[in-house]
Amino acid sequence: MAHETRGRQTRHGLWVAAFTLLAAAAAAAVPVADSFKATSTSSVRALISDSNLHQYKALRRMHAASERFDHEGWMDAWTELDSRGFRYRIVSERGSDTIRNRVLRTLLKREQELIANGDFGRGELTPENYEFGAESSGPDGVRYVLIKPKRKDSMLIDGRIVLSPEGDLLRVEGLLAKNPSFWTSQVHVTRYYSRVDGVRVPIATESIAKVKLAGRSRLKVEYEYESVNGRPVGTVASAVQ
Repeated sequence: MAHETRGRQTRHGLWVAAFTLLAAAAAAAVPVADSFKATSTSSVRALISDSNLHQYKALRRMHAASERFDHEGWMDAWTELDSRGFRYRIVSERGSDTIRNRVLRTLLKREQELIANGDFGRGELTPENYEFGAESSGPDGVRYVLIKPKRKDSMLIDGRIVLSPEGDLLRVEGLLAKNPSFWTSQVHVTRYYSRVDGVRVPIATESIAKVKLAGRSRLKVEYEYESVNGRPVGTVASAVQ
């Protein structure tokens, strides 16, 4: 019986460690700036913007869950980015203490550290980080552009970008170029984007990973903006159901 209990504790500890790293990777996967440069495809060249996101205040709604361990946690936090850096204030939380303290708080702290250290550029969609490949179109006019990371990095995605018929960015989706730990694999990330007051902003991020001994784990973050680049904008409805 004691051996069985220790086994469950060991598996639970491995899941916590792996999911904590997944949370860190998810935080790193959301570029702050709208920083496309000229590339080989006309659609991506058209994404050059003169109104990058450099300041915002947003309510961030976060949810994480482990299927096998049946843990779930929720957290809402006001987040702010400006010249002084990234700050957050948790306004509500519920569910698993492990999820809230080891995953959701880790996500916020990791993002704060990345911005303070100037490391967010490693995850942006630029020719320095990606090769932009073939472009195709769907029956509804939506465009798809393949992206290939230029290095193994848990802040980069091997997949594609999805553009509206007008050429605006809708989402980035694919597998992390590098797993955040030995215990995680097949980390699929989808980032959703929209425009608020003419500025391209992330509105949601979803991550699903296979964690050894713990099955699939999920992380979802949604953003509702109060202000963008110093201008009040109200809230934006999430595009994720």
